[in-house]
Amino acid sequence: MSDEATSATPSVHYNSGRSIIIRHSVRPDLRDRYETWLRQIITAAAEFPGHQGVHVVRPPEGNDTFEIAVRFSSKEEAEAWLNSDIRRELISDIASTLASDEQVEIKSGIDFWFTPPASKAKQPTRWKQWLITTAVIWPLTMIVPVVYQPLFEGIPELAVWGVRHGIVAATIVALVVYLIMPRVVRLVAGWLFR
Repeated sequence: MSDEATSATPSVHYNSGRSIIIRHSVRPDLRDRYETWLRQIITAAAEFPGHQGVHVVRPPEGNDTFEIAVRFSSKEEAEAWLNSDIRRELISDIASTLASDEQVEIKSGIDFWFTPPASKAKQPTRWKQWLITTAVIWPLTMIVPVVYQPLFEGIPELAVWGVRHGIVAATIVALVVYLIMPRVVRLVAGWLFR
């Protein structure tokens, strides 16, 4: 399965954020047209307030379902894009290339980590989710405090009990949510969703 992360230097927000998960089943003979359209809609979404980036998961061999995750910093900003006139026009333009109606979900926080690509895949078991999450967070809890040590030594106010932990926790969560977990889940998807 190939994937692509597309973002015009997204701003990182540490609130609850929302990801709009969109699935399109594309007619095989019209895939090139769809790919061109996909670039247009990604560009249009990036113009909206709160936009934080887009991940496109292309279908594996023998499948025709694209999965697009469009991230916004709040539910209201996600819904503004989802219900916008420009999105409605773009969906109307591409409707003839789709084999079925699009599927749309809005996920909050970390929900999208364990959402299987394409609706045919099953939800992974809890123990697998726990194992992957632990494997990702464990090394970060050893590395991030060491990286911040010079900052805490240079600015003692940040080293205060509670403040220091908040900075470390916020950094780990940001790394997991925005950088590491989406890639790890795709990497182990064959095992995770089995």
